[in-house]
Amino acid sequence: MSKKNIITLKKLALDLELSISTVSRALNDHSDISEETKERVKAYANKVKYVPNLFAKGFRSHKTNIIGVIIPNIEHRFTATLLRGIISASELAGYKVIICESFNSEKKQAELLETMIQFGVDGVLLSLTKKTKNVDEILDMMKHIPLILFDRISDKVPCTQIIIDDEDAAFQAVEHLITIGKKRIAIIKESDSSNVSERRYLGYLKALRKYKLEVDDAIIMSSEDLSIEEGQRQTKILLSLQNKPDAIFTIIDEAGIGAIKELKKNKVKIPEEIAVVGFSNSIFSTIIKPQLSSIAQPGNRIGEVAVKYLIEEMNTDAPVNYKTIEIKTNLIIRKSSFNPLKRKTKG
Repeated sequence: MSKKNIITLKKLALDLELSISTVSRALNDHSDISEETKERVKAYANKVKYVPNLFAKGFRSHKTNIIGVIIPNIEHRFTATLLRGIISASELAGYKVIICESFNSEKKQAELLETMIQFGVDGVLLSLTKKTKNVDEILDMMKHIPLILFDRISDKVPCTQIIIDDEDAAFQAVEHLITIGKKRIAIIKESDSSNVSERRYLGYLKALRKYKLEVDDAIIMSSEDLSIEEGQRQTKILLSLQNKPDAIFTIIDEAGIGAIKELKKNKVKIPEEIAVVGFSNSIFSTIIKPQLSSIAQPGNRIGEVAVKYLIEEMNTDAPVNYKTIEIKTNLIIRKSSFNPLKRKTKG
C-alpha cells in the first residue's frame, strides 16, 4: 500500500514556484505579501486541501493555540457538561482542545502531563484523580506552561482553581431534608481522601449541627468507589439497623439511584418513610421512579470559567494572582424528597 500524498508547506511552495516563507506569509495574511499572491496561494491551498501542521507552526511561533484537558473519568454526565463548556469557550476564543483521560490513575495523570508538554499545548486544564498525593509532576509542568485545576483540586498546587461550592451545596441538600421533617439523616460518601467528598461531608455535618441533630457514626456510610450497586449495598446496611434513618443524602447521584432501588425492593415508602437526595443532577435522576432530588452542578459554566482564566494566564507575562473561583449550585427538588403540605379542608 502506497503512502498517502501529504500536502506540506514545502510542496505548496514547489508547486507555486514560490519560496516557503512567501507561501507561509501569504497563508497568514502578512502585510508585505500582495493581495494577488495571497489569493493565488490560498486558492491553490484550498484546491489541494492543504492542512497546516499546528505543531510545526507552534514550534516556530512558540504558540500552538491548543489547550490540553486532562480528566479522571470521561463517562460521567457531569464530565460531559464540563467538556462542552470547555470546548465551546475555547473555540470561541480561537483555541483547539486536546482531551485525555487519566482513568483515575495518578501514574497515568503524570504521563499525560508530560505528553501535553511534548504536544506543545499553550496551557492545561486538569481535574485531579481521586487519590492524587504526589503533585511534583504538576509543579514541574507549571514551570513551563500555565495550569488551572477544575472540579477535583488540591491545596498543594498553587494555581487558579475552579470549583463549585461543594460544602454549601451539601448543606442546602441536608437542610432541605430537615425542613421537610427528617431528623435522622444518613450520608453515603467516599471513603478515600477525596477533596470533593470531604467538602460535601463537611456541608452535611454543618447542617446537622446548625439544627442540633445527632451526628451518628452508624449512619455515616463510606465506600471506595460509589456506584448504583454500592448505593444499594450501603442502603441495605442502613435498613438492617434497629434505628433506621428517615433520609439518605448521597454525594453522587449514582449512589442515590441505588438507594432508591433498594428502598423500593424493601417496599419502603419514598419519601414518607425515607427521603433521598443525590448530587450532580445526572440524567439518571429523572429516569428512576420516584425521580431523585439532586444538586444541579453547572458543568458548562465551570468549563467556560476555567477556559477564561487559563487564556488570561496564557496571554500575560505579568505575575499571576492565583484565586479559587466557586461556582454556585442549586437544589432541584423532585418526588424522592417532596413532601407537599396537606391541603386544608373547609369546615
